[in-house]
Amino acid sequence: MEHADVDGVRLAYQVTGEPDAPPMILLHGLGSGAGSWNTVAAQLAQTHRVYALYLRGHGHSDWPGKYTLELMRDDVLGFLDALALDPAVLIGHSMGGNVALLLAEEYPRRLSRVIIEDSLIPVPGGDAVPLPPRRFGPQAYDWQLAEAILAQLNAPDPAWWDKLADITIPVLLIAGGPASPAPQDLIIKAAERIPGCVLTTIPIGHAIHRDRPADFLAAVRGFLG
Repeated sequence: MEHADVDGVRLAYQVTGEPDAPPMILLHGLGSGAGSWNTVAAQLAQTHRVYALYLRGHGHSDWPGKYTLELMRDDVLGFLDALALDPAVLIGHSMGGNVALLLAEEYPRRLSRVIIEDSLIPVPGGDAVPLPPRRFGPQAYDWQLAEAILAQLNAPDPAWWDKLADITIPVLLIAGGPASPAPQDLIIKAAERIPGCVLTTIPIGHAIHRDRPADFLAAVRGFLG
């Protein structure tokens, strides 16, 4: 396990691949961690230097008690600065996809391509996202984080949606199909809003990279060319 200090927050990460290969950053979903990418990390590392992060409030990273999607975006930006990883491919699953889109909207020059895996892409006035049942005892993430992030998703900044139309780098959206809890209609609408966006559906549910790794890898490799 490696660590990087980003503006006073210690971020843990797993790294694999050749040091001189182009960088790729993997961002996990809410309540998950870097290890969730183990089903595909080794294969992605055949062509890239792969960094799987623990976002703030998760796992081995710091749990600072302050959580927003924008803070996570800035953490990833600081991680790119700390390790001099320009430009990087950015892959985000679920909540990690929300973070990745915010980074693509504000700092496109820091990225080469962005891949979003079955994220709940919020629009103002959309359906509410319920808070999952709280687990008591030791857990892999800070419960305050779940409360804070779901509150944001339920009252999203309208600029998040508006700025999708301003993204200037190639984006692939991978949808999980009818079995996914993420609203598929919003993923389709987001793909229509992002200029030149590629949309593909792998109908297996929310954790595509875990449950259909071969199909996920084929979609990623086809997009990266």
